[in-house]
Amino acid sequence: MSNPREISRRTTTLAVAGTVGAAVVGGTLTATRRDPESPMTSRMPTAFLPHGGGPWPFVDLGFGPKDQSDRLRAYLEGVPATLPQKPRALLVISAHWEEAVPTVMTNERPPMLYDYSGFPPESYTIEWPAPGEPTLAKRVRSLLEGAGFRTAEDAHRGFDHGTFVPLKLAFPQAEVPTVQLSLVAGLDPATHLAMGRALAPLRDEGVFIVGSGMTFHNLRAFFRGGGEAASEAFDGWLQETMRLPAPERDRRLTQWSQAPMARQVHPREEHLLPLMVVAGAGGADPVSVPYADRYVDVKLSAYQLG
Repeated sequence: MSNPREISRRTTTLAVAGTVGAAVVGGTLTATRRDPESPMTSRMPTAFLPHGGGPWPFVDLGFGPKDQSDRLRAYLEGVPATLPQKPRALLVISAHWEEAVPTVMTNERPPMLYDYSGFPPESYTIEWPAPGEPTLAKRVRSLLEGAGFRTAEDAHRGFDHGTFVPLKLAFPQAEVPTVQLSLVAGLDPATHLAMGRALAPLRDEGVFIVGSGMTFHNLRAFFRGGGEAASEAFDGWLQETMRLPAPERDRRLTQWSQAPMARQVHPREEHLLPLMVVAGAGGADPVSVPYADRYVDVKLSAYQLG
């Protein structure tokens, strides 16, 4: 969501004795453990993260309930603690990049792409200098082309806010190599599920596949209010759908526009499509809902598979 109707920054301290992190579910802290020094022996999960809007929460815009903002921030900060080990690399599918064919960033030092407007000057000085990884970009293209996709690469594009906002919270040291992968113009759900299936082998190679979007993205409703009921109806359907066995889940995801209040929640579906890639890559692995709460008074949810 790229507009100035956002909520302000406030730091939340997670104090859970004997844990390395915590996630937030409906305002409740859920502690998890991992050993960051353990060898890479486990398959990485896949995750769909709500990225808030614009430069949130790194610029204080003084909008929205602070407790809601704090809980989303706390969830994103706690994401690394839910992983079996530190990722070798991140592959991010952002709602804010569409191309005619799946396209990967290949820059070894990706610049910042401030793909929003109308915010205070400090919004355009945020930095998240994670390195790129051309080798991973090449591997992504190989897997997709092996599944029948035409692909492309972009050596100049930088990290858009769908990547740098949530990952600056989750990986503030910006030390994990990161590659962005575009959505495909036309936003066909089945296409993006198939992309995810093709990319699933990366999970056994230490790559954390992240979809960055929002389960509610109606800017008019954010501006004017009134999206609460629609977000509740759609979110209920989506949580139910994501917990179904993979074949039924994927069938329903391809027909997402028939869900309750679907077009009131997503007049255009680019913020939902990263979830399709994540679901495809997750396959039949167990699904969890590590975050389900309100943000600017509408219902949002996050998903992790594996």
